[in-house]
Amino acid sequence: MLQETEKQFQKSESFLVGALLAAAGGLLDAYTYLSRGGVFANAETGNMVLFGICLIQGQWRRAAGYLLPILAFALGVLAAEFIREHHRSGPRYHWRHTVLLAEIAVLCVVAFLPRGEWDPAANTLVAFVCALQVETFRKVRGNPFATTMCTGNLRSGTEAIYHALTGGKRTSVEKGLCYYAVIACFIAGAALGAWLTGLAPQRAVLGAAGFQLAAFGLMCQKGRQA
Repeated sequence: MLQETEKQFQKSESFLVGALLAAAGGLLDAYTYLSRGGVFANAETGNMVLFGICLIQGQWRRAAGYLLPILAFALGVLAAEFIREHHRSGPRYHWRHTVLLAEIAVLCVVAFLPRGEWDPAANTLVAFVCALQVETFRKVRGNPFATTMCTGNLRSGTEAIYHALTGGKRTSVEKGLCYYAVIACFIAGAALGAWLTGLAPQRAVLGAAGFQLAAFGLMCQKGRQA
């Protein structure tokens, strides 16, 4: 049933691609928090709160460290939209392929930035990557979702489960389980990120690039356009 349903959607909307990118998102958040100075580079809400706190406390240097990822995230959204509008897609190569390759390339650069003094630059680049990803990959099996943050996924998944319990709709059950599965992949990615960061604090970010490369490979398979 899942395989048949998957055929209705673009490759980029398949559950496997979404799961891989969610795992990458969780890994990146764990990496920047544990290895790059306690910054969340994926969801900027936390950084905005910390930025405000640092401002009121007069900690200007720390405030700048939180502001840079916020600005980089906004820039990443602009970059993704620019690529989407100006990319010439073919039957096998879509603009989303280009975005994924750009993400992988940037994360490879991050892996070679020394820890400590270069942490702000690393966090800024990771935030840029996360913005590219969240702006480019917005759906799993036709349902809106995010690969780099899970609050919205948790809300949508729980809402679907409620309708499944009260209305008995099979589609609501599948929708809710899909959201929760994506959340589980995000958590698993964060756990893996924590483990990899313990082994290789600087280069653990390459694990996320590996997930993205696997998603790229899935999107290159024959079938519907990415």
